[in-house]
Amino acid sequence: MHVVFIEPRFPANQRHFVRALKEVGATVTAIGEGSKESLSADLREQLTHYEQVDSVVNEGAVLRAARFIHSRLRIDRMEAVVEAHIMCAARVREALSIPGTSVRSSWLCRDKPAMKEVLRKGGVRCALSTGASSVQEAVDFAKEVGFPLILKPRDGAGASGTARVNNLEQLLAAARNLGLDAGRSVAVEEYIEGHEAFYDTLTVRGRVVHDFASHYYPGVLESMRTRWISPQIAVTNRIDSAPAYADVRAMGQKVIQLLDLETTATHMEWFIGPKGLVFSEIACRPPGVRTWDLYNVANDVDLYREWAHVQVHGRPGARLSRRFATGLIALRPECDGRVTGYEGWDAVERTFGDFIIDAHLPPPGSPTGPVEAGYMAGAWIRFKHPDYDGLRRMMTLVGENMKVRARPS
Repeated sequence: MHVVFIEPRFPANQRHFVRALKEVGATVTAIGEGSKESLSADLREQLTHYEQVDSVVNEGAVLRAARFIHSRLRIDRMEAVVEAHIMCAARVREALSIPGTSVRSSWLCRDKPAMKEVLRKGGVRCALSTGASSVQEAVDFAKEVGFPLILKPRDGAGASGTARVNNLEQLLAAARNLGLDAGRSVAVEEYIEGHEAFYDTLTVRGRVVHDFASHYYPGVLESMRTRWISPQIAVTNRIDSAPAYADVRAMGQKVIQLLDLETTATHMEWFIGPKGLVFSEIACRPPGVRTWDLYNVANDVDLYREWAHVQVHGRPGARLSRRFATGLIALRPECDGRVTGYEGWDAVERTFGDFIIDAHLPPPGSPTGPVEAGYMAGAWIRFKHPDYDGLRRMMTLVGENMKVRARPS
């Protein structure tokens, strides 16, 4: 099978998708923005051919490159796993009649109001939402639904550009910040109270073959706006045994069917609270924050290879062990500036060393990353534990007792 992969160089984990495709027997060609000379030695060895374009979101350039490749060796699949690359890849696939996620499905996974409209019609409980193209439309929605509300880009990822508004004044300010008063269309949604989590899958022809459930502590929006919080992502190893996950799995499978997703990775956000289980959104790509690394450790598996196996052979290649719960905790400095040191790291290593997967502790003098930049913008530690509750207790103790010291620049 000949697979074309979009942009093998950046981010760094892209190389694992190429490596895995080669390992399961595919002929791998790549389209990327850098020169051939910029490819690492392992990529040059794994790729049969490479085409450079000015931008991998320039549909015309990628289509010309794909047509050239297709004329030399028929393309069986073309894959992209970065959010910004999904739509371009889908349009090129459709232009060349290459199997894969359709333009419609890709668009529905990007456009949140359209996504929710399809899912609500199909019986999936979602937050009330609208696509507002003017400030007045957002105000009218607020009058109908009430506050608080969430405003965010229609195609946003994570908490990027997202704002919670509690009154009309805040709504108007957020609308200006998002460009709604300048003609940009944005998503306006009912705020859902409750615990926030996510459900990730690998699917084959619309059927889930591998799945994972993970939890945010606290929710993403609060974590990305509050310095003193040391936020956690915790991957459960109880998805097969805890009855509560049956409803999550059923919801996820229904979403995949309603959006006509076929052989792909998916990332779904959901809430559980006073209104029960509520679906938030889906992306037809792997999760961010290197979460697949946590899944690999938790399940004694190479998920990149599993992804490649379903692409090339149409079936998974391994079973998931569910041996560990795994997690990430981000450690925030007391201020923006430069790191001066760490308090409590020696005790963490001494007490929990057997459970540490890896850690990133920028050395003294390093610039701090802004809180809103995400979970891996600064210091972080990743853990494993055979018991989910044990993992949570351990990460909470670390968050309470380990400190990142900094001084203003």
